Amino acid sequence: MALINDVSVLIAEDEKELREHVVEYLQLFFETVYTASNGEEAIDVYLKKRPDIIITDINMPELDGLSMIERIRKVDSTTKIVVLSAHSEQEKLFKAIKLNLAEYLTKPVESARLKELLLKLADEIRNRDHILRLGSGYSFNTMSGVLMLHNENIKLTPREVRLLELLCKSANHSVSNEKIFRVLYEEQADKKFSVNAITSLIKRIRTKLPENCISNHYGMGYMIHTET
Repeated sequence: MALINDVSVLIAEDEKELREHVVEYLQLFFETVYTASNGEEAIDVYLKKRPDIIITDINMPELDGLSMIERIRKVDSTTKIVVLSAHSEQEKLFKAIKLNLAEYLTKPVESARLKELLLKLADEIRNRDHILRLGSGYSFNTMSGVLMLHNENIKLTPREVRLLELLCKSANHSVSNEKIFRVLYEEQADKKFSVNAITSLIKRIRTKLPENCISNHYGMGYMIHTET
């Protein structure tokens, strides 16, 4: 498989030999892998590099793994964090649960299990970055072109998908009628510009979206509104 170049990983582990072994394994799948030998160093790398996934041990010098995660969670609730630990004590598990971890794995961890988890997290990160919330439970994935209402897939025509992709690329900003027409009918270069064609498509797609999701800005075009 090709190296994943749009998701980065930080491994925090104080045992040098184990850290190097994990890094070597991670580099089979991820192009960018950062390292830290203790919690303080991990915080420093996190602040400078903002990795998408953090893998950390619990017992480390200077700052332990759970304390390091607590500090990160004060400013960041979304970064995927995986704990690898030789400990399974209830006290540590209960503390970890409150830190919104992606996973808590007890050493030794099988390579296949770690690979499966990390690839799953990478997919979640990619999808998260491409999903726009349209309100009232609606969302649109700009990568897959899928419109969802909660867990239900709403059927779209190819032209409706193209329109939503265009509007979502400029979410909360107007897109001119001319640009909309040009994108929708790019394969028909000789087709004469028609506002009615755009109006008809907008009217149809509005029935599949929450009320007032798409607004008409007179003389400027159309705008899709997303949740912030």
